[in-house]
Amino acid sequence: MLRVNDLTYRIGDRLILDGASFSIPDRARVGLIGRNGAGKTTLFKAILGDLPVDAKAVSLPKGMRIGAVAQEAPAGPETLHAVVLAADTERARLLAESEHADGLRRAEIETRLVDIGAHSAPARAAAILHGLGFDAAAQARPCSDFSGGWRMRVALAAVLFSEPDLLLLDEPTNYLDIEGTLWLYDYLETYPRTAIIISHDRDLLDTSVDHILHLDRGKLTIYRGGYTSFARQYAEKRALQAKAKAKQDAERAHLQSFIDRFKAKATKARQAQSRMKRLAKMEPIAGLIDDDVPVIHLPSPEKPLSPPIVAMERVQAGYPDRIVLSGLNLSLAPDDRVALLGANGNGKSTFCKLIGGRLPPLTGEVKRSSKMEVAYFAQHQLDELRPSESAYAHVRTLMPDVPEARARAATARLGFGANKADTPVEKLSGGEKARLLMGLAAFHGPHLLILDEPTNHLDIESRQALVEAINDYEGAVILVSHDRFLVEACADRLWLVSNGTVKTFDGDMDDYRRLVLAGPERDERSSEPSGGKQAEARRAGVERRAALAPLRKKLEATEARIAKLTAAIAKIDAALADGTAFRENAAKAGEIARMRAEAADALGAAEEEWLELSAEIEAA
Repeated sequence: MLRVNDLTYRIGDRLILDGASFSIPDRARVGLIGRNGAGKTTLFKAILGDLPVDAKAVSLPKGMRIGAVAQEAPAGPETLHAVVLAADTERARLLAESEHADGLRRAEIETRLVDIGAHSAPARAAAILHGLGFDAAAQARPCSDFSGGWRMRVALAAVLFSEPDLLLLDEPTNYLDIEGTLWLYDYLETYPRTAIIISHDRDLLDTSVDHILHLDRGKLTIYRGGYTSFARQYAEKRALQAKAKAKQDAERAHLQSFIDRFKAKATKARQAQSRMKRLAKMEPIAGLIDDDVPVIHLPSPEKPLSPPIVAMERVQAGYPDRIVLSGLNLSLAPDDRVALLGANGNGKSTFCKLIGGRLPPLTGEVKRSSKMEVAYFAQHQLDELRPSESAYAHVRTLMPDVPEARARAATARLGFGANKADTPVEKLSGGEKARLLMGLAAFHGPHLLILDEPTNHLDIESRQALVEAINDYEGAVILVSHDRFLVEACADRLWLVSNGTVKTFDGDMDDYRRLVLAGPERDERSSEPSGGKQAEARRAGVERRAALAPLRKKLEATEARIAKLTAAIAKIDAALADGTAFRENAAKAGEIARMRAEAADALGAAEEEWLELSAEIEAA
């Protein structure tokens, strides 16, 4: 059993871990969650022994093997299969020794090799590599042939193959496409030893773990169950804490009132002293502190376009030296929500460039609306941000001729208020950079928004904010993501990119998961756009947005009315505070006061209407 007891760690003046304690039973699969920057990776380093912490703070069973993904991805001439096999150091050592051992020692080695499954290891290594996206030909190639992202998959395969007693994984799905992610869900769900996984992937946290370890303000609390169970337990805990604090605050106020009234009276002095002692011993219940999650704002197009905004007929796409996709006969409506499925390397990025107008077709015809504006977000574009310039400076380049106040208001809408607007990009977190880039890409209200892996670097709360932003956005969306929760929450249609083409996938994500886990002999389940569950899902999504549109318009009108009434009340208050009106014309002053009361009543009614409309939209 892993135990952490009273672990405290600081970086400079910042307290990262504050007397953190927890214990994990053997064979538990634990999801470690917390806001970005909370200290999750720091905790991993403490467990691995990479931080100077009190030796008694982390207690591990003697001889426990700990495994984590190597920070340096393998890049040598060894084949992928050989690198993964070498991760089992005991097997490699025993095989090397068996070549020259004899007699009793040779028998001992062979017995141990059987015990650790050494002879089935090559097949197991191949299966893990295949699950992470490497076919037989790729497994025989040297690591140096692959890019950094693919080599990180090899490092992940190596640590999974070694099956350590304690497996530590830090955001493992960041290296994977959705196919590899679905395979990893399945693998971790049956992992035979103890695992702790840092993740913001809600589906992984519901599918593959049986405990949640929550890191919040330096403290650690463990909960049984997956993320959905944790969210319910945490909400109940917060409600009870708020109720207990309100009750204690009332009791403290009552005791203090008695003390203030009677401490000077001789007849009540003893009772007052007693209450003072009781008040001093009362341990204050901490108030709830809500971390503000910046809203992600994706402006909708000012005017919708006539359908279809994109139509393809017998299109081939690719590059001068190779054809990547062919036989494309697809169309995109102004309010479509399409998620692209398919393993990395099958042509999803090529298709995104084609549909977004960044890549001309090799043959066939692509018809686009002449007025269509396209916004494109991809993780590699983070390098295009100017490191020494602030979020405000980036927004200013898009609004060069407006007053500063207006540009700063636009920056705030992207989630960068006064405390972050002037921070250089190089000092922003990965999540903040992603939110800035996304906001800049969609700044002018595009008709088509292409999002390529938008959730990397975003924590759970920010991913929820992204879901809400996409669902509020009224244009078309093409989504590429390994986050199943995001796909299921936002996409009405699924298009499968495989076998050199793109076709509608007639099924949902559960169907696709079964298809992925079926292995190489899987059946290509696709159909024409008119059929099956996807057509129903698309109709349901369109109907949902159509039903919400009147409510959203009412909400916007109510917000405008609230702003107008608030400004009017501020002007009236300024006039009343002046006092001149009372001296010069008492009747006019009375009229102003009456107007103020009417405006306040109207504001209260508008705020009530706003709350009701918000509740309706949230329920929908």
